[in-house]
Amino acid sequence: MEHERQFTTMEHAALTDANDLTLLQAAALLSGSSAWDSRAIRAAGVPSFVMSDGPHGVRRQLGDADHLGIAQAEKATCFPTASALAATWNPDLAREMGEALGVEARSLGVDVLLGPGLNIKRSPLCGRNFEYFSEDPILAGRMAAGLVEGIQSTGTAACPKHFAVNSQELRRMASDSIVDERTMREIYLTGFEIVCRAAKPRAIMSSYNLVNGTYAHENKHLLTDILRTEWGFDGVVISDWGGSNSAVEAARAGGSLEMPAPGLAGARQIVAAVEAGQLDASDVYARAQEVLNIASASAVEAAPTPYDLEEHHELAQRIASEAITLLRNDDDLLPLSAGTRVALIGDLADTPRFQGSGSSQVNPTRVESPRELLEAGGEASRGLVYAGYASGYKRHGGTTDALIAEAVALAERADVALVHVGLDELEESEGLDRPHMRLPEGQDRLIEAVVAANPRTVVVLTGGASVEMPWAPAVPALVNGYLTGQGGASAMLDVLTGVVNPSGRLAETYALSYEDHPTAAWYPATGPLSYYREGPFIGYRYFATAGIDVAFPFGYGLSYSSFEYSDLAVNEEGATLTLTNTSTRDGAEVVQLYVNAPGGVFGPARELKGFTKIEVRAGESVSVTIPFDRYTFRHWETSRAAWETEAGTWTIHVGRNVSDTPLSATLEVEGTTPSPIDPALGHYLSADVAHVTNGEFAVLLGRTIPTAHPTDDLVASDPLSEMTRAKTWLARVAGRGLHALKAKADAKGTPDLNILFVLNMPFRAIAKMSNGAASPDMVDAILLAVNGHPLRGIARAALGFLSNARANKATQRELDQTR
Repeated sequence: MEHERQFTTMEHAALTDANDLTLLQAAALLSGSSAWDSRAIRAAGVPSFVMSDGPHGVRRQLGDADHLGIAQAEKATCFPTASALAATWNPDLAREMGEALGVEARSLGVDVLLGPGLNIKRSPLCGRNFEYFSEDPILAGRMAAGLVEGIQSTGTAACPKHFAVNSQELRRMASDSIVDERTMREIYLTGFEIVCRAAKPRAIMSSYNLVNGTYAHENKHLLTDILRTEWGFDGVVISDWGGSNSAVEAARAGGSLEMPAPGLAGARQIVAAVEAGQLDASDVYARAQEVLNIASASAVEAAPTPYDLEEHHELAQRIASEAITLLRNDDDLLPLSAGTRVALIGDLADTPRFQGSGSSQVNPTRVESPRELLEAGGEASRGLVYAGYASGYKRHGGTTDALIAEAVALAERADVALVHVGLDELEESEGLDRPHMRLPEGQDRLIEAVVAANPRTVVVLTGGASVEMPWAPAVPALVNGYLTGQGGASAMLDVLTGVVNPSGRLAETYALSYEDHPTAAWYPATGPLSYYREGPFIGYRYFATAGIDVAFPFGYGLSYSSFEYSDLAVNEEGATLTLTNTSTRDGAEVVQLYVNAPGGVFGPARELKGFTKIEVRAGESVSVTIPFDRYTFRHWETSRAAWETEAGTWTIHVGRNVSDTPLSATLEVEGTTPSPIDPALGHYLSADVAHVTNGEFAVLLGRTIPTAHPTDDLVASDPLSEMTRAKTWLARVAGRGLHALKAKADAKGTPDLNILFVLNMPFRAIAKMSNGAASPDMVDAILLAVNGHPLRGIARAALGFLSNARANKATQRELDQTR
């Protein structure tokens, strides 16, 4: 289905040069006109273009659109989420998925697909981790680059997000990420750099948060110095929805487009700033050209490419089967043979979770459930015999003796018990962070009871982030199913029965407990400042350097085949080795390359710098080469504000995962002399981040640690959740009401995305989310009312509303005039 553009009659003559616009027209292009549309300027021949969420499926909304997914959306293929796609370690497969996404976007009239998300999984508790690839920037960047290349090969523009240092959902629109330059560049920006250099996305979405005191959408260091100047990005920078602050500062810093619909007040502010000599007109026209490039390209797109829904479903299933990761398989319990009687246990086996909650939620073309397939029997069940189903636990936590007894009785009657457990809708959602790393209450107890009743138990795990698994050593078979999209149930049966030889590998560390994580003591930040005290020691970088035992290491995954590594040779071009399949079954292995810097270079003990997934026939050997590139030996030298390669002896480790590297070799690398390590870094030198002092963190930052200075009055950057401390009683009542509405929604087991958004939304965003009805001056008036002056504030807001409406009409009339 093709969409109707706001401006169709002049598509054949769409403007391509922003310099042909008036200053007001150029300024007006820098804000959207609706929830999903850029602004059309008819008098100048500028059409609008359409944006849509789309990290793992196109969410093209019907009717009155909203940005949170409340409104119904067109049906589209729901592919595996990024957390699952990353586990394939296969950028070529990501490219295939991207092509399918791009084709579906075109067919639904979408010009810019808002994704992929490639923020780093700093903590397992981030509620949006399911939308992100990995704790490692090399893996995240290369998987995202494949996805972007695929999307853009269809003519659809991709928009990687959220740039940058966006790590938590709590206070996500009012949080300031305080991070040192080296950690920011090496950990949080490298994935974006890989995507920009390798895949050349036509758009980037800035994040809600501030970075070192400046909003991401108006952060010149991020958007101009790094993104545009260093990486050569020449596309459009789109704000996250409601994430812009100052239209003037954004234009100056490199932020192109405020979304969703802030009205025309920002355009007037931009014009006034230029006329007052506070903003260069060249900045405005540069930003307008970036927006215009997307609009012009969208206006001349070819007809949508037809596609087969069934083929896309099969692709989703294939990706899911390659993502599924086998974590335990004692005594080769898996694969299950035809005729095996299986007891199906767990609510998630009946009503599967195949994607997360929030703005990425896709209306799938079809959905399979494990129970449906096993009950169907025959080919659908892959020859397994269905022995029955027991829920075992309540959907959103808790169980009973009766539910446990039912599950145990069923398990005792079957050859094998399949226990489906995992995170529910409230555990993984945009707008929420998880309160802990445990499974919902009751699931651990169920697993222990079923294993005791039937030692041939297979646990199937669902979720987009790591969880604690105290029962794992007692479970003979454990399979990580992630959030595998609409074809995940068939994909899981394929792996369980050996139709597919599992080749997924963990894209994040699975720790023994949350307390073992380096960020456990300070995540999420509950105040306005989020201190990245752990520096570069996150994920496996921390566990490997500090010597902390884990449940399953980064890069881990089993196969029904076995592989032997030998004959490692390294030179300045890369590493070459021999990989032998020592089993009787064809299989695929993910060969991973890690480096260890020379002595005298501060940093983690091991860092992933290359990988390749390769299929090897049973009994055969293949030669594998992993090339070195610009990312292999570099680190950010803060003292000289530059990327440098340190001269010396580097150690190259190659193997199955970060903890299992049977091959290693050394390589003499030419480069610069390392700067002496500052002993004042103290606990950082041994990755003992839990005991880092404020003084040591200040040394890492290279400046005094900023502190928050809360005021008695609420300010524009405070989230609406803070109204509970307002001076005006009515505002306090409203604040308590919002929290009560959230609690009521949580009790139902489904996150209320509107309430979550409003709670986290700062007052300033009111002017950005009201489709022009509110202006920044009105926000000031609302704050006046909230801060103890209700009558004056309400009066000013009312007058501001009338004044803004008149100004908008006048501005629109001027925009409608031809030049």
